[in-house]
Amino acid sequence: MAEDRRWRKSSYSSTGQDCIELAGDLVAVRDSKNPTQVLGFGPLALSMFIEAAKADEFGR
Repeated sequence: MAEDRRWRKSSYSSTGQDCIELAGDLVAVRDSKNPTQVLGFGPLALSMFIEAAKADEFGR
């Protein structure tokens, strides 16, 4: 799954590897420091995940 996708980083990401990357219609998400691990989200699930992250529901 990770090899056959066109990955993109947010324009807010630094030039290093401290970001997540997104790809595809079924949104695939990976950590740029560990690109072999991929999570897949549907659009609604991704939106809910982003809102929860913004609200700091996962802790730090």
